[in-house]
Amino acid sequence: MPSSKNHEKKVAKKIKRCQQLIQADAGTQFCEEITKTIVVCNAGLSTGLQQEVLLKETLPYGNVQHVCFPLGKSYCYLHFTSIESARNTYEALNGQCPLGQDGAVLLLAFCRELPPCMNDLWSQERPSGLILERDFVDSETEKALLEAIDCNNHQESTNDETMIKDLKHRKVKHFGYEFIYGANNVDKGRPLERKIPPACDVLWDRLRKLHPLLNWHIPDQLTVNQYEPGQGIPPHVDTHSAFEDPILSLSLGGDIFMEFKHPSSGRQCCVDLPARSLLVMSGESRYDWTHGITPRKMDTIPAGHEGLTVRRRTRRVSLTFRKLRQDDRCDCKFPKLCDTAQKSAEEQVTLLESHAARVEAENVHRVYNEIAKHFSDTRHSPWPRVESFVQSLQSGSVLLDIGCGNGKYLSSNSSAIMFGCDRSDGLLNVCRERGFNVLQCDCLAVPFRDESVDACISIAVIHHLATNERRKKAISEMVRVLRPGGRGLIYVWAKNQEANAKMSSYLRQNKHNSRPTTGQSTAAEIVQVEMVAGINDCTLPVHTNRTPFQHKDLLVPWKLRSDENVSAKKATFLRYYHVFEEREIEQLCLVGNEDGLEIVESYYDQGNWCVLFEKKTGSY
Repeated sequence: MPSSKNHEKKVAKKIKRCQQLIQADAGTQFCEEITKTIVVCNAGLSTGLQQEVLLKETLPYGNVQHVCFPLGKSYCYLHFTSIESARNTYEALNGQCPLGQDGAVLLLAFCRELPPCMNDLWSQERPSGLILERDFVDSETEKALLEAIDCNNHQESTNDETMIKDLKHRKVKHFGYEFIYGANNVDKGRPLERKIPPACDVLWDRLRKLHPLLNWHIPDQLTVNQYEPGQGIPPHVDTHSAFEDPILSLSLGGDIFMEFKHPSSGRQCCVDLPARSLLVMSGESRYDWTHGITPRKMDTIPAGHEGLTVRRRTRRVSLTFRKLRQDDRCDCKFPKLCDTAQKSAEEQVTLLESHAARVEAENVHRVYNEIAKHFSDTRHSPWPRVESFVQSLQSGSVLLDIGCGNGKYLSSNSSAIMFGCDRSDGLLNVCRERGFNVLQCDCLAVPFRDESVDACISIAVIHHLATNERRKKAISEMVRVLRPGGRGLIYVWAKNQEANAKMSSYLRQNKHNSRPTTGQSTAAEIVQVEMVAGINDCTLPVHTNRTPFQHKDLLVPWKLRSDENVSAKKATFLRYYHVFEEREIEQLCLVGNEDGLEIVESYYDQGNWCVLFEKKTGSY
């Protein structure tokens, strides 16, 4: 039905308001002329709009090549194969199609190009180790397998709860061992009488012929999932310590697409699984990526050169084959999702808590004494925001730099009274040679009276403390010596060295990091571990310098320069670090100090998480 002039004016006014908000939020460049790209200005993921529902409405008017739904936004983008398709869709749906929130009509506008958020998951490179064999079984074998697993036989389940279970998202049946959802594991002590059907034996010969070099074992556990349209399974990884590599998934009955996500890098890709296909998840794809199926009744899939189309789901039965590990321990090189690695990390944290002072004495204090001169020679340029804080102090103000190192901030404000303290004899000697007022102490016990300084800084210090309690104690000491209204500034090394899509200077100093990537993760695999402070069983991973961090508690090498013999092999010292997640240092400041301090600013700078706080009047 044609729109009235009054309605058109109201729609145009609303679109104008939306355009201003989207342009400010995403930098989208809107235009009056017709282009191939349309912005849906008032509907997106945050309003509950589904991609498949939107495509169902748009496809009758033209071919859509790309769809972009920015996360958490109330707008989205459609890119068409031609201007004609975009024009037809705009004229048919703008101000008329009721897919907005609470039935509001869609508000459409043209823009010059897709935003940077555009990420065609279908064109992304698949994870390493992922193999898809289409038509792995023929229709006769498919029929025989469906009969053998017999998901619809409810009579068997009356006396055996493990036989068939109706879960919230699908019907499930187990063979060999029951797969325990929630734990993503099995109970080896309770094998099922029902073994994997002999009808599956044909699969193993076929897999051997297709992939003779693939290292795999004949499975002893099978989980059958029956998916009706609208059902799915959350993103997950099969427990590393429970099952061998690879995991096999056979699709019967219907087509589906599976979503793979790489938590470390944020990469995603979609893999279409046709009926009768076999998916082999091995290596990186098995250990370092999650896989899942979004519950919906339609899927958006590529339609050759004509862009995208919508495919209705039908009933699909998946057969997931696994081989149980015998030793309950995984030795993979992918620690992010590995339960064995995580358990080991937890054990190391416990050991660190028991021997924290010893670890710091050996892998922090001793190391900095050994490398003091070389370290000082590399630390000559103050960080601008720290220097600006120091320079902002009024004349006569007292500043204490806890962990002052070579004192590079102690000369930043000649009108303030500057004190520094550090544990390292070597670094303190450098400070004395430069004429600074310094003393030796531990940051956990600062020999200054309560409320005796106007400002306090701790730059690259607290990340050398081995437990949360010791980190909190160091912050409490800063708050204690500050006068009411005094301010403190803390910098700690960030685990994320690529905040705001920009590499830190630490990573940029590695020339390999500046090379174009092929889509594969560039994060280094940390395989070397070292015993810490001579403590048996207490080991930490050794970080590869100038690469992204893979662990929070680790040892970072320092290669000592030899002044006497340039050709001599450099001595390597290992420094203990705890690298921080976003908001972690902010939370540490507030724990136990809620009434004593106020966070003024929390920010990211130079590869560090930073907190500026002020001591409240009347505290302590």
